[in-house]
Amino acid sequence: MDLRKLKKLIDLVQDSGIGELEITEGEERVKIVRGGAVLHSAASAAALAPQGEAPPGPGSAKPADPGPPPPEEHVVKAPMVGTFYRSPAPEAKPFVEAGQSVKEGQTICVIEAMKLMNEIEADATGVIKAILVENGQPVEYGQPLFIIA
Repeated sequence: MDLRKLKKLIDLVQDSGIGELEITEGEERVKIVRGGAVLHSAASAAALAPQGEAPPGPGSAKPADPGPPPPEEHVVKAPMVGTFYRSPAPEAKPFVEAGQSVKEGQTICVIEAMKLMNEIEADATGVIKAILVENGQPVEYGQPLFIIA
């Protein structure tokens, strides 16, 4: 499934009142759960869609009680186009894991662009709530990479 199409689906869930969206195209299956995980059958990627309230989309049920507001979340976005790597070398341990605490300025991944390895640092202090990109996956400028809470 095309990355742009996946981003549009995530935006649809964010901007609507729906709680869950599941799409199947051939052998590929994507399930997006609001405040939950995004799973892709070819390569599962844990991702959380940031919460935002908007009127429900067509065919969706309006939630009876929205509940308490979510804790403050920060999205780390790709500062460039390139290939995302979670570790400094193929055999090396990843820079960070989901659930790990990070400090502002700590290296959290590498983006390879034009044969140059660019270390990407956390721009907020907190806990890695989700890693939105698979290792070795191409990323675009501004693409969400991590959610820090």
